[in-house]
Formats: sequence, structure tokens, C-alpha cells
Amino acid sequence: MRGSLGAVIGRFPFSSSSNGDQNQNLEMGDVIRHDRKCRDIPFLVFFIAFWTALIVNSSFGFYKGNPLRLAHGLDYKGNVCGDKNASPNLHGLGVRYWVNPNQVFESGFKDSHSDLEDFKSICLKDCPVPSEDALKWVCNYPEGDEIRLSMKQWVAREYDYFSFLTPDMKKSSLQLLGPCYPVLFPSVNVLWSCEFTARKSNASLEQWHQMGGQTVDDGMTLDKTVHKSINSESSVIKRYVADIGKAWPVLIVCGGLIPLVLSLMWLAMIQRLVAAMTWITVAVFDILIISVTMFFYLKAGWIGNDAISPIIGKHDPYYHISGRERGHLHFAAVLMTMVMGVAILSSIAIARRIVMATSVLKVASKIIGEVRALIIFPIMPYALLAIFYMIWISATLYLLSSGEVVRDRCNANCCAYDLRSKQVNCERCCGHTIHYTPHIGLAVLFHIFGWYWVTQFVKAFSSTVIAGSVASHYWTHGEVLQEISFLPIFSSVKRLARYNVGSVAIGSLIVSFVESSSRILKPLRRKLIAVDISTHNRAGKFLSVSSHYALTFIEWIIKSVNHNAYIMIAITGESFFAASAMATELIKNNILRIGKVNVIGNVILFLGKLCVSLASALFAFLMLDTHAYKSAHNKVSSPLIPVLVCWGLGFVVATLFFAVVEVSIDTIILSYCQDSEEHRGTTQYATPLLLQPLEDHNEMDSHEQ
Repeated sequence: MRGSLGAVIGRFPFSSSSNGDQNQNLEMGDVIRHDRKCRDIPFLVFFIAFWTALIVNSSFGFYKGNPLRLAHGLDYKGNVCGDKNASPNLHGLGVRYWVNPNQVFESGFKDSHSDLEDFKSICLKDCPVPSEDALKWVCNYPEGDEIRLSMKQWVAREYDYFSFLTPDMKKSSLQLLGPCYPVLFPSVNVLWSCEFTARKSNASLEQWHQMGGQTVDDGMTLDKTVHKSINSESSVIKRYVADIGKAWPVLIVCGGLIPLVLSLMWLAMIQRLVAAMTWITVAVFDILIISVTMFFYLKAGWIGNDAISPIIGKHDPYYHISGRERGHLHFAAVLMTMVMGVAILSSIAIARRIVMATSVLKVASKIIGEVRALIIFPIMPYALLAIFYMIWISATLYLLSSGEVVRDRCNANCCAYDLRSKQVNCERCCGHTIHYTPHIGLAVLFHIFGWYWVTQFVKAFSSTVIAGSVASHYWTHGEVLQEISFLPIFSSVKRLARYNVGSVAIGSLIVSFVESSSRILKPLRRKLIAVDISTHNRAGKFLSVSSHYALTFIEWIIKSVNHNAYIMIAITGESFFAASAMATELIKNNILRIGKVNVIGNVILFLGKLCVSLASALFAFLMLDTHAYKSAHNKVSSPLIPVLVCWGLGFVVATLFFAVVEVSIDTIILSYCQDSEEHRGTTQYATPLLLQPLEDHNEMDSHEQ
């Protein structure tokens, strides 16, 4: 049988016989029992081991990775364009240019034995443009005994030292073997690679022929070949990851600081404008979701002329290029339109129940008003998560770029002049690629799971501390216990850190495992649905749909049980599984009393979280719309991923702060139910301020019945 919770975290129920008996109990130290024990120690040890493995895994990425590989290509030496640690120093030379137009043309054929990555490319500051006055050249990096130039001098000469070449070198260059190559076609900087345009320079081409240069192909595939390579799925994914690194100021401001300010404002307003906050939350939510949807339409090019462009820097206004990034924005705009419609209709549907949510929120506002430390406590888990996220995102960029640069084995005609050996080399002339081993994929999966677990752990830790503080307030008739120094929140942190960290670790692990498993199973389920539709198998369709709802239901149950288990851990100090059983039994016995009170209040809180996260996404759109991220060095390929990351970070921050209200309500309700069960329907510990809203709900339910 479950014992009295009042004897665990609050005062023993004293008999009203005499003051002497009460004083005697106080002298015996019956304010808070000191018989708590360390719980779930094996899970605590496992969590510490996990942290050690996560640090080692991230260190591997920092040692092997180079985030520049995600957005910039490799040159003919295997260096990453823009890398200051390369040989030679390529700082500021971030644009990849293929020097031989014949090789670019050849790689565009379907039956070609080599792709564009196998051919010679070089890193430049800007894409070269042909001259109408004289033939321009792009030469190899200066090296060897014949070319005595520094890299700065080479850049200042616009990469041209053709006049320094010996007769043999000039002859080799006229055969498109280097070390210098003619600039015959205009090119434009498309996401850090020079894409040729089909318009050839007749003046440069005439000078090339007069010098006896090799015939140059100028078919229509020339301008499509580079774009095809840039627009591949792997290249787009890498650029999306690189966008996160380039937009780190946006993530800090819109994913960290703005949600912090908005969450604190919401908590402050809930104390003073409880009756109006529910209506304000619904109205602001509708406005924000419409605004964010319109921004998706703007960036997708369906409204106005502010669509994203893959071209970096100045270019011909009549030259238009689009890629997968714009297609993804089209999909996001359509998806947001459907979400917006459902959200607005849902907000209209709950309008009649908003009055009920108002009275529920009064419970939390009264608790926050009396235990004032609750409103600022989430800053502690917020700071911990902020530090963890900055390190985690940085480690992610390094892990995803931690492959090994290897030279390709190809059968292409890629002979090129080598300035060091002073001859044409046909053996080691193929391009370089980044080779990813299977253990890198496993390291990335472990890294992502680590993010899940740590995030859930910090949220669970915060919820348990809040629950302990609110429970202390409830089980002492709203008085501050003498044992608690200054604020109840400090005592709650102390109890949790001393006795139940392992319990929080196992609870957060279960949630992380369920969420990660569901995300892995969803793509598999979509494939099964596609197979079932093609084969018209009704049984398979039924199993696919039912499995989806079953997984969703199981995930919701586990989250709900864990949430209430944290509250019982804070109250009783029991292990996670024992607290889960106690919470489940308490909810089962009081489902009618708890259900209606929680549902509408949770909906309003969820809308509040969405308001904060949508505002973060909206500010991210505005910040990414500046020159620094549209056409300068830190240009992002698409605002989609930074906006979604800010949206997610905003929701996590809002969850930490809104937990003050959510956990306070749930803790009061569970304590109220337990108090009522212990005293046969009459509560002994609930103060009148807290008792009135809950009793109003019971009277409302009885009246409706």
C-alpha cells in the first residue's frame, strides 16, 4: 500500500488535541523525513559512461573534420577551397573553377567514364570572365623553379603568368594540358562553384585559334554539367548543414535570446493577465503562423520578387538559376499552408473552452506568485542546454565533414602539366573526393541520439525540480519549511541531485529511445505504404496505418507516464519505475477529475510554446534577409534549415520555461488527488487559493452531468 505523501515531503497531519503534542512532533524533526535513499544508481553510472563516450565521439570529429568541405569543393591538389591550412594557403580563395572546358563538356555525356569531380579544378577568389581586349589565362598555383611568384602576387595578376612560361610550357598550355588554361567562356559563382554559361566569348575564342590552340567544344551541355553536379542530393544536404554553421549568429539570437525574452514575458504576463492571456495566446498564434507561411511563399518565389538565388555576387540579371533548394521551399510552403488551415480551425474550435483554461492557469499563476523563484529557475537548465547545443552543433559540423580526402581512380583523359617535375603527368591527374567510412555514419547516429537524451534529461531535471518545489509548497499548507534555506527551489535541486539523478536519467533515456525509434521507423513505414498501394494489398494498408497510430499512441503514453513519474519522484523520492507505478495508479483512480482539467490547459500551453517558436522562426527569416546572408561571403543556400533549427530551438526553450506552469498544474492536481484519497475525499493540505479553482471544476462537471 502507498503511504501518506504528507509524511514524505510535508508535515505529518497533527491531531488537534493539544499544542503540546504538536510541539513534541516538531522537536522530533517531523518537518521532512530524512529517510530518502539514492535511487537507480546503475542508470546513473550508465549515464556517466554515455557522457564519456559522447565526448570521445565529438573529439574524433574535431580532430578529423573540416566544415569547409560541406560547402566548398576540392582543387587539383586535394585542398579544400578557402582553407587557410591548405598547401598553399587558400584563405579567401573559396570558389572552385574547372580550368579545361573540354573536360567539363566531356563529363556531361551519359556514357562518360568519369564525372566532373575527376577533372582538374582550382580555387580562385572570383569566377573569371573573358576579356574582349586580350586572351586571359588561369594558371596553376605558382610553384617550382620556373615560376617565382607568391600566392598574393598570383592573385594580384588575376592568376595569369602565361608570359613567364617556357616555350614547352606554352605549347602544353595551347593543348589544354596546362600549366595555364584560357578563359573562353563566361562563368558565374553558383554556390561557390563556377558554372559556365553557354554564351562563348567570340573575341577570346578568335585569339585562341590564332595562337594555334586546341579545338574547344561549346555544346549546350557545357552550362548544365556544373549545375548538375552542384544540384546533386549529396551536395544539397552538405550545403544545408553548412548553412547552420554560417548562420550561427542567427541561431544564437533567434534560437536562444528571443525565445528566452518571449518566454519570460509570457510567464510575467500570466501572473497579471490570466483572464486575457488565453485569448491573447490564441490570437498571436494565428497571426504568427500566417506570417511565417507568407515568408515561405516569399522565399519560394510565389509572392513578390524575393526568391532565393544560388548565385553569389553580381551577375547578369537575365541569367536565372534555380535548384533543389527552391523546390524544397515550395514543398514547405504547401505544407505550412495545410498546417495553417488546420491550426486556425482548431483555435476556433476551442474558443468555447477557453474559459475553462483560464481557471486552470489561475492555479499556476498563484503558485508562481508565491514561489517567485520558479519564474527564473528555468534560466539554469536554459544555460546548460545553450552551452551543450553550441558544442553539439559545432561537433556535428566537424563529424559530418570528417571523411578522408582520397584521389580518384579514373580512366579519363586528365593529363596535366606538373610544375615541379617539369613535364606532363598522366598517372596522378584524377580529381579527389571525400571518402566516408561506415564508422562515421555510426558516430553521427550516436551523436544525434546523444542530443535526444541530453535534451530530454535537462527537461526532465527541470520538471522534477519544479515539481519538488511546488509539492513542498502544497504539502505545507503554502508555508515555507524551516529546513529549506530561503527558497523551496534550492531544496528541490538539492534533493534531486543527491538522490534521484539516476531516476531522471532512465526516464529521459526511455523517451529518447522511443522518439529516435519512431523517427527511424517512419521512413520504413512510408516505403511499406508505397509497396502496399502498388500491390493493392488492403491488409498491408491496414497494418501500415494501424502501426502508425499505435506507435504514436505508445509514444504519447510513455511521455505522459514519464512526466507524471518525475512529479512522483520529486514528492516521494522513489525510484523511477516505482514512481511511475504510483503515478499511473493515481491517474487511473482520478481520470475523470484530471482529464478535463488538463486537456484544455495543455492545449493553451502548447499554443504558447508554438507562439514563441513561430516568433523565433519569423525573426530568423527577417535576419536572414539581410545582405550578409543573401550575397556576401556567409551567404546561405536556403533559409529553410536555419529557420527550422531556430523554430526547434525556440520550442525547446519555451518548453523549459512553460514547464513552470505545466508542471505546477500537474503537481497540484496529483497532490490534490492524493490528499483527497488519503483523507476520504476531504483535502487537508490544499490552501483556499489553490482549492477554489479545482473545486470550481468539480462543480462545473457535476452541473454539466
